[in-house]
Amino acid sequence: MIVEFGIQNFGSVKEKQILSFEATKSTDLEQHYVFETTTGIRLLKMALIYGANASGKTTILKALEFLRILIVDPAEKKTDELNFKPFLFDIHTPEQNSILSISFIQNDVRYAYEVEFNKKAIVREELDFYQPNKANIYKRTTDLEKQFTNISFGSKIRTDKTFDKVLTANTLWNTTVLGGFLKTNLENNELKEVQAWFTDYLKKIILPHSDLDAFVTSRIKDGEIRKDEVIQILRKADFRISDILVEEEEQDLPDGLLEFLEKQVKAPKEQVQKLRDKGKVTTIDLGFEHNVGEGRYVLPIGAESQGTQRYYGLAGILTIMIKNKVAFCIDELESSLHPDLFVHFILTYLLNVKKSQLLCTTHNREILNNRDIFRNDVIWFANKNDNCATTLYSLADFDSKVIRDTSNVHNAYKIGKLGGVPNLGDYYIDTADESN
Repeated sequence: MIVEFGIQNFGSVKEKQILSFEATKSTDLEQHYVFETTTGIRLLKMALIYGANASGKTTILKALEFLRILIVDPAEKKTDELNFKPFLFDIHTPEQNSILSISFIQNDVRYAYEVEFNKKAIVREELDFYQPNKANIYKRTTDLEKQFTNISFGSKIRTDKTFDKVLTANTLWNTTVLGGFLKTNLENNELKEVQAWFTDYLKKIILPHSDLDAFVTSRIKDGEIRKDEVIQILRKADFRISDILVEEEEQDLPDGLLEFLEKQVKAPKEQVQKLRDKGKVTTIDLGFEHNVGEGRYVLPIGAESQGTQRYYGLAGILTIMIKNKVAFCIDELESSLHPDLFVHFILTYLLNVKKSQLLCTTHNREILNNRDIFRNDVIWFANKNDNCATTLYSLADFDSKVIRDTSNVHNAYKIGKLGGVPNLGDYYIDTADESN
């Protein structure tokens, strides 16, 4: 589980900002929002980030996704540059390093990880754990002139010269130690546990244009997601879907597909080679069955509304979160959803999920009208300051003079009392006089 996440000099974030999943001392809605770890930390199951367009909401999610990729998909060549941008509205920050840090719980052990980097290299990284006191697992520095990695392990971590040599050889100057460890057959419990957390717990970001249909359908086909559970979620959301029909068909490879996958999508080499050897591609047709009156009708996914398609994908994600311990980041959760359906999804998540976490950006303000369904520490705001840099803060950060237990948070946010809203001008547009 995520405890907190820190971002500095990344995208629209200049100074260090911290998003925390630690619950406040409030017992409000505790049984639905809060779970306590064996280490005694009270963690939240959800965080919602509000803010104007271009305020930096999505940047927070993309920074976490960037960190995940650094660990699970390390660069193959020393010449590969890291795909990110530092804060650009400053003459100094483009030349300064960026820093991401994260604290999390894996198998009842708390870990703290920090990495400092620029476009070309990982400059520094450090991994610690608590047993129960903080102890170092490793520290890494990079000789930027020689493009060489130096790794030193803490006193509680046992390694030998062969281990150190192999790990150093696989940790290129533009990859993390954890990424280098992924390329080896070395055994180390601490590194293995942390690598597993990034691989198994922290899932790929979901953007408004992400192909959730294909993601969920493939997992229904493979048995990872139960179709009847997805149907149940869809029916409870009033979509009147009685069945999900998945049909497979093998076709010859279209001209240019392999080249497209290699150069544009940058698909894994083994997957491309498997397709090349097979010479065929499997297509999947997805349809939803509706019982209307005494008739049975099947609509292809493309004929369904955008809201139906979106909720089908979210229903599949929800089943994964209910049955597993995972964290998903969803950008613009409310995309294509009616406000009531947005609230319905949130409540379904809170009432059924036990140990998963959800980090979302949203513009949906209606939930702020009802204090019976949210806690202050779950609501976050991204705001641009006068230097166009993102500041991140929680509703729980406001004192009682601004927000009281009986306050209408929706109205306070709407009028700009909490920040995170656009500063709009009037509606009139000056145009050139065309009469001359």
